Amino acid sequence: MAVEEEYVVQLEQEERAGSSPLGVISAIWKELSGGIGPWGAIRPLFAVFLSLVPFLFLGQHFNREHRKGREWFLIQFPLIPAFLWPFLFLFSIADAWWASSRIVAASETKTRLEAFTQD
Repeated sequence: MAVEEEYVVQLEQEERAGSSPLGVISAIWKELSGGIGPWGAIRPLFAVFLSLVPFLFLGQHFNREHRKGREWFLIQFPLIPAFLWPFLFLFSIADAWWASSRIVAASETKTRLEAFTQD
């Protein structure tokens, strides 16, 4: 005995508003910045820019990692006459980039989770 059933799927038509130049620019910016906004896209670059100032480790302080910035400031003094200081300097630049990117990603994740739980 065969049972045949029919399923009917009805889709609602979406009303599409005309596109405006501002909407197009907004969509392009959202794609370029990964949807994290202008500050989220620029924050890691700003942290790297601050890290380029030698001896101060400002990128770590900008990322609110003050303890790391203080420790690296103190550890650089024995390393200054040695050949190891440039490695610490370059690593601090990379660390500022990674930490800032991690902060942006965590902030975006938190925002998306809050939006998801409100729905």
